[in-house]
Amino acid sequence: MMDAGRRHFLARGAMSLAPLAAACLYREQLQAAPVKPELARKSFDLLPSQPQQVPRATAMISMFMQGGPSQVDLMDPKPELNRLDGQKFPGTIKYDNAAQASSKVLGCPWKFRKHGECGSEISELLPGLAGIVDDVLIVRSMHTGVNNHGQSIHAMNTGRILRGRPALGSWLTFGLGAQTRELPAFVAMTDPRGLPVEGVLNWSNGWLPSLYQGTVVRSREPRILNLQPPERLRGEVQSNYLDLLSRLNRRHLARRRGDLELEARIANFELAARMQSAAGVALDVSKETKSTHTLYGLDDEATREFGTRCLIARRLVERGVRFVQLFTKNQYWDHHGSIRSQLPASCRKVDRPAAGLVTDLKQRGLLDSTVVHWGGEMGRLPVIQNDAGPRQVGRDHNTYGFSMWLAGGGFRSGGTHGTTDEFGHRAVENKVNHYDYHATLLHLFGIDPEQLVYLRNGRDQSLLDGQPGKVIEGLLAAGTIA
Repeated sequence: MMDAGRRHFLARGAMSLAPLAAACLYREQLQAAPVKPELARKSFDLLPSQPQQVPRATAMISMFMQGGPSQVDLMDPKPELNRLDGQKFPGTIKYDNAAQASSKVLGCPWKFRKHGECGSEISELLPGLAGIVDDVLIVRSMHTGVNNHGQSIHAMNTGRILRGRPALGSWLTFGLGAQTRELPAFVAMTDPRGLPVEGVLNWSNGWLPSLYQGTVVRSREPRILNLQPPERLRGEVQSNYLDLLSRLNRRHLARRRGDLELEARIANFELAARMQSAAGVALDVSKETKSTHTLYGLDDEATREFGTRCLIARRLVERGVRFVQLFTKNQYWDHHGSIRSQLPASCRKVDRPAAGLVTDLKQRGLLDSTVVHWGGEMGRLPVIQNDAGPRQVGRDHNTYGFSMWLAGGGFRSGGTHGTTDEFGHRAVENKVNHYDYHATLLHLFGIDPEQLVYLRNGRDQSLLDGQPGKVIEGLLAAGTIA
C-alpha cells in the first residue's frame, strides 16, 4: 500500500511543470539526434528538370476513351468474323460476364477501307481518323490481361492494376517539372455527363507529393471555380494581401521544414494567384478563328463539347502545360448491348475533334514535340453479348488484344504495329503490354524508366515498379534511338 509521503510527492509532480519539462527535453533530444539519410524528407518543386537523354517529346495530350472502344469495329478489321457471323465461335473465349455470354460470332456491321499513303484500314465510323492516318500509328496489339474496368484503367494510367498509385501525368511532372509558372503542369478535363470509372484516382498523385496531382478543369463554365476575386479585392488590395500571405506562409513553412503537404498547399495557393490572368486566356477559345472552330467541330452540336476540350488542350500545351488528359464519361464506350446504335454515337462525339487536334498541332509545329494518345483501357470480344436480337447485341470486355493510336512526339507516323489473331481476340505478334508502352513513352521524354524513382517505405518505387517494360523500337519514328 502506497505511503502518504509517496502519494504527496507524485501528486505534487503531476500538478507541476516537471513532467512537461521532461517531455520537452525528450523532444529536443529527438530533434537534435542525427536523422538517417534514407529517412530525411526532401523538398519538392515544379521547376523544369533536365531529362537524362535528349527528349523527342516535351508534352502530352491523352484522350482517354473510358469503357473500351471495339477494336474489331474501328481499327482492326477481321473478315473472318463476317464470314462466321452468327455461327459458333471456333476457339476459346475469355468472358468477363459469363451470365450474358454467347458463343456466337458477331460480325462487324460497318465497312473498312484503306486510307492514306500508308494504306491503313479504318472503319467508316472514323472518317476523321481516316483523314489523318498518315500522321498516326495504330497499335493493334495492346494488352493488360485484366478484364475489369478499374484494374485495366489503373494498368494503363498508373502502371499497375492496384488503386492508389500515381497517375502517368504525375510521374511526368515529378520527373520533368513544369514548363510554365502560370498554369498547372498536369491538367485533367472531365466530361460534363460524369466522371470516368475510378473518378479522381485517374489524376491522383498517389503517394507522390501532392504537388504533382492533376488540376481539374471543369467541363462547363466556369471551368475553374473562384478564379477571379470579388470586385472589392481586385488590384492593389489583392496584391498587398497576397504579399502579406506569402510572407506569413514562408515564415510558417520555415518552422516546419520537410512538411510536403504544407509545401504543396503553399505552392498551389501561389499558382492560383498567377493563374488569374493566364488561365482565363488559355481557356477562352472565342478568339480562335472560325476555321479553327470548324476544324475541331465547334459548329456541330454532336462534337462541340469534346471539340472545345480538345482545342483548350492545344491552347494549354502551347502555353507550357506538360500533360493534359481528356476523359469521356463513365462507361461511355462500354457497349455490352445496342452496339449498332451506341458505337456510332460515341464515334461521332470524339472522332472529328481528335483528328482536328492532330491537324492543328501539326500545322502549328507542335506535333513533333507533343505526344497525342487516343484509346481506352480495353477492347471488345468477337462474340455476341446480350443475344436478344440484332438491335440489342453488344460485345463484352477484351484486354488480351485491343487497339489505340498515337501521334507525334517521336512515335512512328503512318501504318500499324502488332497484330491480333484472326478473330481480334488476342495479341499474337509484337504484343505491347501497358508497361512496354510506358517504358517507350518515358524514353521519348528523355527519361530512363529505371531512374525515375521515388523513395517510399525504404524502397525505390517507379512507374514500371519492377515490371519488365521495354522500349519498343517498332513504335519509334525513324532516327529515334531506342
